Amino acid sequence: MPYEPPPELAGLTLAQIAEQVAARKLPPVEGWAPERSGDSEMRIAADGRWYHQGGEITRTAMVRAFAGLLTRDVTGQHWLVTPFEKLTIDVEDAPFIATDVSRADGGLAFRINTDELVIAGPDNPLRAGGSPDTPAIYLMVRRGCEARLNRSTYAQLAEIALARGDDWTVDSLGEMFSLLPE
Repeated sequence: MPYEPPPELAGLTLAQIAEQVAARKLPPVEGWAPERSGDSEMRIAADGRWYHQGGEITRTAMVRAFAGLLTRDVTGQHWLVTPFEKLTIDVEDAPFIATDVSRADGGLAFRINTDELVIAGPDNPLRAGGSPDTPAIYLMVRRGCEARLNRSTYAQLAEIALARGDDWTVDSLGEMFSLLPE
């Protein structure tokens, strides 16, 4: 069956975006307890590209499949988890890149580089990192894994914040988020 990406964010209501989010079927990684562990020999670069044994993974379907198996533990280690094994994966910054944002019906919806849609809120908070000179904004995606906003998405979010006022905050689903690193 051919892959069909979700529609553009700008044309969707928050309810339609929520339907798209709910329709995404992810493997039940949380319920798996594999006995074997090891190294995947994989790396996710800061720009969101995935590599295996030094070569770039160029098939987007494979990246999407691996992304559904990704988790991060409390120590910050990222893992690819299957029912049979749990493999470390090196992540230079964040495993995902947020490539678009749209404000709709009191929510901020983001598209990430795997074509998934994520709505910022209590379960998917925004976090300001970096420094005041070079801020970085991150969105919690799932299982401890975050998406870093790319430059254009950061600019879109800054416009939303400035339209709201001059305190560099945004709100989504009743939660308030600062865009200024502490």
